[in-house]
Amino acid sequence: MAEWIGQLSKIYEIHIYSQDVKDVDLTNVTWHRIAKFPGPHILNFLWWFIANRALRAWHARLRGLRHDIIFSPGINCFDADAISVHIVFAEYLNRAADELSLARNPATAWPRLLHRRLYYRLAIALERHTYGQRKVSLILIARRTAVALERFYGHRDNLPVVYGGLDHEVFNPQRRSMLRESARRQLAIAPGQFALVIVSNDGRNKGLPAIFQALAMLSELPINLLVVSREDPSTYLERIREAGLDGRVHFLPSREDIEVYYAASDAYVGPSLEDTFAQPPAEAMACGLPVIVSANNGTCEIITDGKDGLILADPTDAKSLAEMIRRLYEDKEFSAWLGKNANETAQQYTWERNGHELSVIFDQLLERKSGNPGRTVAQES
Repeated sequence: MAEWIGQLSKIYEIHIYSQDVKDVDLTNVTWHRIAKFPGPHILNFLWWFIANRALRAWHARLRGLRHDIIFSPGINCFDADAISVHIVFAEYLNRAADELSLARNPATAWPRLLHRRLYYRLAIALERHTYGQRKVSLILIARRTAVALERFYGHRDNLPVVYGGLDHEVFNPQRRSMLRESARRQLAIAPGQFALVIVSNDGRNKGLPAIFQALAMLSELPINLLVVSREDPSTYLERIREAGLDGRVHFLPSREDIEVYYAASDAYVGPSLEDTFAQPPAEAMACGLPVIVSANNGTCEIITDGKDGLILADPTDAKSLAEMIRRLYEDKEFSAWLGKNANETAQQYTWERNGHELSVIFDQLLERKSGNPGRTVAQES
């Protein structure tokens, strides 16, 4: 979203309504900060939902600040003109029901699970209200999302797709090669070890259980897993012990220079249960890493299976996932070829391309609204 704002601010006057801003040049936009509500995320979200609308109404009444377009990444208000759909929660909850079951998780995880289940139910209620309408322009970041929108909400319109862009000055094979030795030394990855990486802040959805099962089937191979996450790793410790993976799964903190983790790794693995378009696999592709993603991950739409990546048809199929990982480990020539092709595919996806695609969508929306395109966009995030 920060990259989108950076591109669009060259064309439009942008006002951001949000609780926080990161990685955005505020000299080119106007930020209207909304305070956070202390306590559980769901309470803060409800407060935010009401507060951003109230503040915009206040600005319209007292300052005469009336926006030509209200754009929201996800459902953050009821008066958006355009919404980018990053996830369909009804689809996600349908796929992740077993993983969110209290019976399948230790009692210590129940408070977090109950909170998440309540939040997802709220999100689905908002989806039902918003996506059932036709007055809101929806922007997809993966074509597959259209299937879920039709299945759950009867939305059959032909919707525009804007695949995420990439910063190719940061994510490229040359930089990965330059950083590799120091990165592996920094992360204590021994010579001869094969390192898989996954970037995940929702491990159950991103496929960690399936990865653990697959690695348990490959116990004779020197394969380690790097999990880059802000989650509490204690949630997964019991599963890791049961799979016999003690010492082979390493939870690492998120960091700004995430390319260091790609440099240290030999392959990216992301068997998501539901993932509209995951940015990390695309970044890994740009770095020249071979990647494995599930057919439920929108990134598969830019991948040709067996040519520039591997696509796992069933994200819960640990046996097939293990076979894919084994092939990447054993066939170094195939792995290198896959990574080379992955980089070539990723080259076509840039933030500049995103900016152009979005500006076309916004200008068409402005024309439909007024017949006289304006240049003011309010951003909800």
